Amino acid sequence: MKAIQVSAPGDADALQYVDVPMPVAKENEVLVRVEAIGVNYIDVYHRTGLYKLPLPFIPGSEAAGVIEETSERVAWAFLSGTYAEYAAVPREKLVPLPPDVDVRTAAASMLQGMTAHYLVTSTYPLAAGSTALVHAAAGGVGGILVQMAKQRGARVFATASTSKLDIVRELGADVVIDYTIDDFAEVIFRETEQRGVDVVYDSVGRTTFDRSLDVLATRGMLVLFGQSSGVVPPIDPTRFAKKSTFFSRPTLGAYTVTRDELLWRSRDLFESIRSGEVRIRIDRELPLRDAAQAHRLLESRATTGKLVLVP
Repeated sequence: MKAIQVSAPGDADALQYVDVPMPVAKENEVLVRVEAIGVNYIDVYHRTGLYKLPLPFIPGSEAAGVIEETSERVAWAFLSGTYAEYAAVPREKLVPLPPDVDVRTAAASMLQGMTAHYLVTSTYPLAAGSTALVHAAAGGVGGILVQMAKQRGARVFATASTSKLDIVRELGADVVIDYTIDDFAEVIFRETEQRGVDVVYDSVGRTTFDRSLDVLATRGMLVLFGQSSGVVPPIDPTRFAKKSTFFSRPTLGAYTVTRDELLWRSRDLFESIRSGEVRIRIDRELPLRDAAQAHRLLESRATTGKLVLVP
């Protein structure tokens, strides 16, 4: 079968379109014919070696397709090896697709959608009257986060680049901040009468971390769930003492530990998509062989939605 393989860490050219043996399903696994693959920033971290995987490996953390034996339509996330025509997947990690959710939407939403879900329901549960700052709000997780936060009645501040501000407004953010021009902390303190926000959802990392910490209200929480601008340097814990700040560095795996939790999050996500409360924006679809181009687009921040690979 055809797959994308990484034999050594590197830039996007490290993604090689090659022939590899067909996977064999082990006990409690099923063989899935992959029909759509979501491209995520964690795939970049794996490719570069920031998050190490044994070499060589097939990248990819999210996909949707059809179980070969039963023809069931399924999706899964947070399992490596999806940049391929087929995958052997533990049955307990698969979620069924509702009839009116297509495979491309599922592949574009599973990882980022369930990430947004755990962030707003479990890491820092939002409620009516909560205030939240979402960085990179025009991105995959960021865009879904804005919508899910508004679902729960929160007041949402959102940062984005100049060319993407209208997208974030359409998603429902209350205050949209152009991070290329404005100091987001100044805007937030002005809009909240110096109080700050209850929670910052930060996927950017190095370039936003310090000001994200500053902008929190007393007993607020800084949630660092990505690092697209680079790794945050070591921090003195006493910095959290000034406002009794909480800090979390969560991952989806820790919030889908049980099958019941996985099914709950995926059901909630698909229901929000079906109802129209959450819209999944797909920037473009590319053939699997063009995975390197997809990574370049993602890293250049040239996208305004999800990138999907199609075998």
